[in-house]
Amino acid sequence: MASLLDPHARGKVILVGAGPGDPGLLTLRAVEALQTADVVVHDGLIDMRVLDHAPDHAQRISVAKQRSRHTLPQEAINALIVAHVKAGSIVVRLKGGDPFVFGRGGEEVEAVRAAGLPVEVVPGVSAALGCAAEAMLPLTHRDWSSAVSFVAGQCKGLSEQDWSGLAGVGRTLVIYMGVASGNCIADKLMKDGLAPDLPVAVLERGTLPGSRALRTVLADLGGLIEREKVVSPAIIVVGEVVLLSDAENRFAAFAAQAEALA
Repeated sequence: MASLLDPHARGKVILVGAGPGDPGLLTLRAVEALQTADVVVHDGLIDMRVLDHAPDHAQRISVAKQRSRHTLPQEAINALIVAHVKAGSIVVRLKGGDPFVFGRGGEEVEAVRAAGLPVEVVPGVSAALGCAAEAMLPLTHRDWSSAVSFVAGQCKGLSEQDWSGLAGVGRTLVIYMGVASGNCIADKLMKDGLAPDLPVAVLERGTLPGSRALRTVLADLGGLIEREKVVSPAIIVVGEVVLLSDAENRFAAFAAQAEALA
């Protein structure tokens, strides 16, 4: 590895999308990038088999995020990446899904460029695309939906977010990071005028072992998450296209059970 003072240091950053989980969904370019790495800075949800594509000598650094808290704050991650590149390393910043879809890839590109260092981005299969494909859930369809939107669903600041026009007839809404906010999300969308019986799917651990695709109606979103003990990683899909999917209709089962107890 070149020293910090070596003018011929070969360091650079490659932001790599690792896809939604299944290592088989890595792109060829992602594998090639990993094979060149001196340092891999990776998210916590990365399947460890993905890291096997990096050389044995490559340093592997986890910056796992749990419950809205990084082991390192974003500014420290940026500084870590820049320091290794300045020392001449090829740094692969490995992110779940796609780096530019709720992956803070834009922030990291800004930081690297501000340091005057080279950076490349390798796109990945986003969580929404991978999970929806596994569940046979078309996010767009000529007869059902001509638009799809992606939003972040954390409770913090949720009430201030403007989602008007993003969901409803002829549209699909995909919500990342919304498992802990199911009730808030349902209330927000119904307050915006969406029908309580609009189909909703929760896609848990998509493309990974133990994945589940569950269907209910908007008014029952929070209830489904609680009853089924859904945990992250998971995405929520709101729209009529949900009816075309293989997602298990858990609302029908819940309603039948409630009727039996009545």
